[in-house]
Amino acid sequence: MATDHAPPAPSGPPGSPAPAPGADRSPLRILLPQVLPALLVGVVASLLFLGISALAEKLEGVLWDDLPDALGIGGHSSLWIITMLTATGVAVGLVVWKAPGHAGPDPAAMGLGGPPLAPGVVPGLLLASTLALAGGVSLGPENPIIATNIALAYWLGRKAAPAVPGAAWVALASSATIGALFGTPVAAALVISEALAGQPGRGSLWDRLFAPLVAAGAGAMTTQLLAEPSFDMGLPPLTDPGGSDLLAAMVIASAAALFGLAACFLFPYVHAAFRRLRHPMVMLPLGGLVLGLLGALGGPLTLFKGLAEVKELTSSLGSWSSGELAKLAAVKLLALLVASSCGFRGGRIFPAVFIGAAFGLCAQALVPEVHPAVAVSSAVLGVLLATTRQGWISLFTAAVLAASPAMLALLCVASLPAWLLVTGRPQLELDEQGRSLH
Repeated sequence: MATDHAPPAPSGPPGSPAPAPGADRSPLRILLPQVLPALLVGVVASLLFLGISALAEKLEGVLWDDLPDALGIGGHSSLWIITMLTATGVAVGLVVWKAPGHAGPDPAAMGLGGPPLAPGVVPGLLLASTLALAGGVSLGPENPIIATNIALAYWLGRKAAPAVPGAAWVALASSATIGALFGTPVAAALVISEALAGQPGRGSLWDRLFAPLVAAGAGAMTTQLLAEPSFDMGLPPLTDPGGSDLLAAMVIASAAALFGLAACFLFPYVHAAFRRLRHPMVMLPLGGLVLGLLGALGGPLTLFKGLAEVKELTSSLGSWSSGELAKLAAVKLLALLVASSCGFRGGRIFPAVFIGAAFGLCAQALVPEVHPAVAVSSAVLGVLLATTRQGWISLFTAAVLAASPAMLALLCVASLPAWLLVTGRPQLELDEQGRSLH
């Protein structure tokens, strides 16, 4: 079995066993014992994320700089892009075929989190994810890293403290990894609060969020201390928003949401086409070849997870034509669709950020009166709402990209029409039978 389903969510706050009937325990006595395990989970989750990221970057340097230089081939030539992506498909295909647990379940049916995987699946999942990150596949690290940390925290936690409900370790690992990925515990708090909404539980919401926030804070601080991550895109700040900015934000967010929904509608059909090939040594090399062709068409900026590429894109405002930016957004969207369909292991948030940034800059190039921060943040918001259906993550990511407090109110309002467009529509995630989730 590839997964080990977690028990039902605990009736008490995450990280503590449910109190016995009639037990009289103060919130302080319940919360304090959660601090140490939450800190440990947070630090370890961040270290794992940073280690895999560093390994992927080292391998990327070898594959895209050292090796083509030694061969006298341009690392960003069309020939090398096609060759590397196809070779990455072969390498990941071998891992999926031969590794214990086949590197986890079908990634098209994996969201952020989920039931814990069996520990034996973790090495293959990490290897497949690292190869994809280094090889230029248009996927991020978030889904495999979160799945790995959940598996390890659940397995080790259940051994170290059998009385603590398994769902508590899942909550801690998810929060810690999200905090590490974004370099702040705020995103984790938003996601966990959304997950807890409507669930029965004892104590206040903040009591139930206490341990996940400790884990997220520890993960975020570890990442900040060791890697100093930044989502600041260097966009000019918006200081005095007006009615025209609000209108632009609403229109661009809605248009970007529709653009992202196109991939969601196509997802089950593209996924089914690759699944008909049955064998990972056919699906993944063919998927790699298609990604290589798309990369040759779109250029180096459309490769990899997309965060560094977004910074490069926004650092040269005004130097891209609307046609070039539209091509970048379309190619990256197709690359995300193919990579998610053919079996590569990875997440979809970071590539979606690039798609949104390119879409927003395209809108700003068409209508120069639109403020760049409004255009980029609103488009990222729309694409993330469509592809992830995570409202808080979408709003948070769009807000931190602009690094402008004045943008928050605009984005809150702009999210409303965009959400009306995407809610109830197909997601960029499938069920185990390959049908769209809504």
